[in-house]
Amino acid sequence: MTASPRPAPRKIWPLGFTVPQRVIPYLFLLPALVALGISVFWPALRAFYLSFTTFGVDLTAAPTWVGWANVQRLRTDPIFWQTVRNTLVYLVGVVPILTFAPLGLAILVNRQLRGIHWLRVAYYSPVVVSMVVAGIAWRWLYAETGLFNQVLKSLGLTENGIPWLTSPTLALFSVMVVTVWKGLGYYMVIYLAGLQGIPQDLYEAAALDGSDGWRRHWDITLPLMRPYLVLVSVISAIAATKVFEEVYIMTQGGPRHSSKTVVYYIYEQAFQKLEISYACTIGLGLFLVILALSALRLAVNDGSTPMA
Repeated sequence: MTASPRPAPRKIWPLGFTVPQRVIPYLFLLPALVALGISVFWPALRAFYLSFTTFGVDLTAAPTWVGWANVQRLRTDPIFWQTVRNTLVYLVGVVPILTFAPLGLAILVNRQLRGIHWLRVAYYSPVVVSMVVAGIAWRWLYAETGLFNQVLKSLGLTENGIPWLTSPTLALFSVMVVTVWKGLGYYMVIYLAGLQGIPQDLYEAAALDGSDGWRRHWDITLPLMRPYLVLVSVISAIAATKVFEEVYIMTQGGPRHSSKTVVYYIYEQAFQKLEISYACTIGLGLFLVILALSALRLAVNDGSTPMA
């Protein structure tokens, strides 16, 4: 057999020189790679270097190399470990709800009913609301004279109201409610796409075998939706480890660091206390955690591809 001829080099107009055919796709990628290098890769490498340095009083001066000093400081920082515990509580509290509750909503709206599109819009509408607007609105609802306390007082369940955002016990959980409220519609759409890919013939066959009602979802929906369940759990876990806006708007990390998360602590160290190097060290640890979760997500996608 004769070998297929190589594609002829293509002339790049108006530069006037020719390049091999296989190089042309990389030329299209070059502008995006340059933009990523300037805005992502170089700052990441710079932050990695700064995590082993320290700045003096003058932040414009060159940093001083201190090796593992910032890591040693991190190991003995009680506030950092409290933020780690808060983030883990956030992770454990939010992820299970955002994994299973949106599936129930998706099953609910995946029916051919009159006006079902409006119900889908109602469930999805919190997703398009800005977190700043949502945080301010929920802060008003949680206020001492807010709607929640007024309703509880009118029902006689409380006399002075509940300190939703000023109690060290309740502040973090009150913020978690906003995260769940914002995320339900987003993950519902992911599940809805998977549900609409399940052939209806399977449910009809299950009905003939006596599997009807909610049991058919246990026998058919859950096994076929397992790739989506794992995917949503990993995505929501990554989002929970990076939570910031809700905390910043509603509690500022208080009271007594009870709602302060790792990302908020990075912001506090970098932009309020100007501990740039120490913030980079905390960010490096958070990067390793998110990298592990991202690797898990890629493994999930390779191991079980969601139905088209």
